[in-house]
Amino acid sequence: MSNPILIDPLAFARDGASLQNERPVATLAERVHELLASDAGVVKFEVEGFQDRLLRPSLRYRLSATLSVECQRCLTPMPFELEAGGVITLFSREDKLEAAVEADDELDAILAEETFDVIALIEDEIIMGLPLSLMHDDCDTEELKRAKADKPNPFAVLAVLKQSKS
Repeated sequence: MSNPILIDPLAFARDGASLQNERPVATLAERVHELLASDAGVVKFEVEGFQDRLLRPSLRYRLSATLSVECQRCLTPMPFELEAGGVITLFSREDKLEAAVEADDELDAILAEETFDVIALIEDEIIMGLPLSLMHDDCDTEELKRAKADKPNPFAVLAVLKQSKS
């Protein structure tokens, strides 16, 4: 497990606090490493507390990282630039949370606890920000060319069958 950065989310938002930090990818949780080709790189992130237009405590976050992922075509590592961010609205009562989410389906909201792990949020955003299948823009490896060349054209086989019937 990664080393957490714990904040009191309601106090953080109320005070308008901010946090800027960076972490080596190698220090993130195993659930992130499972999706990457290597643990090289650094994740930069910032979190700021504020009150939204309805005076609800909220957290705005942003992250950026260059991650090493595996090309699904040639199976070699490739860089992937990830930029992510969002706003989380905090609620201290579950009934208020449910009512707000029902009124605004775009709202990203959570029930605020005494401590909030910023690193867990960053790890979640990395996982959700990775596409399912990444490939180089121009991935023409020798193995791929050879595989394409070795594959017989199905229409050529049909042409041979048609000629043998005649």
